[in-house]
Amino acid sequence: MAARRETQEYVVLNALATGPEPLGAGAMAEALRQAGEMASEATVGRLLKDLDTRGYTRRDGFRGRTLTAAGQFRLQELELDRDRTSKGEELIKRLKARGRDELVEVLVARRAIERETARLAALQATPRDIEYLMSIVKRHEEHSRAGVAAEDDTAFHRYIAQLSGNRVLEAAFDLIRQDGQLSPVLEHIRKEVKSSVATDHRRIVEALGKKDSAAAEHAMVHHIENVIEDVERYWDLAERRERD
Repeated sequence: MAARRETQEYVVLNALATGPEPLGAGAMAEALRQAGEMASEATVGRLLKDLDTRGYTRRDGFRGRTLTAAGQFRLQELELDRDRTSKGEELIKRLKARGRDELVEVLVARRAIERETARLAALQATPRDIEYLMSIVKRHEEHSRAGVAAEDDTAFHRYIAQLSGNRVLEAAFDLIRQDGQLSPVLEHIRKEVKSSVATDHRRIVEALGKKDSAAAEHAMVHHIENVIEDVERYWDLAERRERD
């Protein structure tokens, strides 16, 4: 019920934002009908009254309603939610297409390559490099709360590969990570199993900052193995839900 109410709310606010204002109740009811939301006159009336009360719309005499600044902001929130939902559904399709075994194989290959890039990067990293990597970690933490941190994760690992100074390893890393679907898929998995890479990334940066190549290698291997564990946990949960 709540999801349908939000859909109706979005349709009405969007109609006000994209159409000539003000709009009457009849025009809004038609917008709902065209969106596949069959609502009675009474339902439309209650919806509009609720939007007025919440400050999203404003009556303009007998001419109809206009959209307020708060309504514009609410519309942006709803658009973002719809976009996330759409992307989430697409991610589920990608996950099913890939399967557990393929994801684990990719991560095992990453473990072999990135343990060495981390070891070499520890020997090359300057204080400025460490500062930059830590800025990526902080940005990643902020974006993780909004569920849009996939690009930060890729940037973190790619920069370490570049720091290694080994062009063959860097090319191997790019070959594995060139599929742009991988990071969003892993981000979705971490969200579902309530996992985070922030602590792992910080430990890697700390080891790089100390120029401790053994610790950097160990921290990277530990990180990739945590990601593999997340993948396994995700599939176990998915299979359990299907059985239930």
